[in-house]
Amino acid sequence: MPRYIGVMSGTSLDGLDIALIEQDPAINLIATHYIPMPESLRAELLGLCASGPDEIARSAVAQQHWVTLAAQGIGALLEQQNLKPQDIRAIGSHGQTIRHEPARGFTVQIGNPALLTELTGITVVSDFRSRDVAAGGQGAPLVPAFHEALFGERTGNRAVLNVGGFSNLSLIETGKPVAGFDCGPGNVLLDAWIHHQRGEHFDRDGQWAASGRIEPQLLSALLSDPFFQTTGPKSTGREVFNLSWLQQHLGRLPSFQPQDVQATLLELTALTIVESLQSAQSETETLLICGGGAHNATLMNRLAALLPSTQVNSTASYGVDPDWVEAMAFAWLAHCCLEGIAANRPSVTGARGLRVLGAIYPA
Repeated sequence: MPRYIGVMSGTSLDGLDIALIEQDPAINLIATHYIPMPESLRAELLGLCASGPDEIARSAVAQQHWVTLAAQGIGALLEQQNLKPQDIRAIGSHGQTIRHEPARGFTVQIGNPALLTELTGITVVSDFRSRDVAAGGQGAPLVPAFHEALFGERTGNRAVLNVGGFSNLSLIETGKPVAGFDCGPGNVLLDAWIHHQRGEHFDRDGQWAASGRIEPQLLSALLSDPFFQTTGPKSTGREVFNLSWLQQHLGRLPSFQPQDVQATLLELTALTIVESLQSAQSETETLLICGGGAHNATLMNRLAALLPSTQVNSTASYGVDPDWVEAMAFAWLAHCCLEGIAANRPSVTGARGLRVLGAIYPA
């Protein structure tokens, strides 16, 4: 049975998730490997998310470092599993998103797939978003089709929520095409604020947010952003929601305690998820959560409190570790590309039709 490797580096920039799956035709997770992002590379990738000097050369160099890191992780995973490159049909590499502006007709993920093929000796499939954008779509989120393949056989109204840097929903109803869209900031503002205030990369278990109180005036100002007034298909990124965006709002308001800002940001994440879910699928029986947000106990508890009629669990309750769902998705997307299977969903992205996603770099 064919084996695929998925490599995912998300907007949180904490590291690279690498997942090995078998497609038989069910999707089975075989093994995983995680590589923390070196601080220098993290800083450079974050810097490339905004305009700056010599950014073309900087991005070219940064993606070489990113690919070298990915190749090391893939090599370690193969060694752990006693596998050779020829045992893997393809690598699905998402790359690192540095710009995402579908309204202007482009999305940019760097990750030098040609170099990744050279370093691993394995066929690489990459650039999954561009074809959907070319067809008039948002190019994101891409995971709803995978969520449907993974969780779609069960009956009833289900939603899968990925909380990474940004949060996105996949809505699965029996007899209907899967729907989905970005809700707004997931961890991106929480991470940016705690790093700005305390030098930490994330708020473990949401403990700092839990120590503060929600500031209604700040929350109202944040919720006034036009993105929250729109319905799907829609996607967003650091171009819209970032530390500068938050500081602009804070500059117009009275001074708040830092922990109260963190509590308000967590409430922003929770409320925009819940309002998005309730407006698009009002009778959701089960909400399955994956991504880093699944480990934020404060956020999980808040979502459960706001959705008393919905079972709120991590994807682990369905036998899928929440840390590896997205890396698995890009392994599966590589499979779809090589098999000529359309993997976008116009009901999600707004594209003009179904499209096969990805560019192939043969070994």
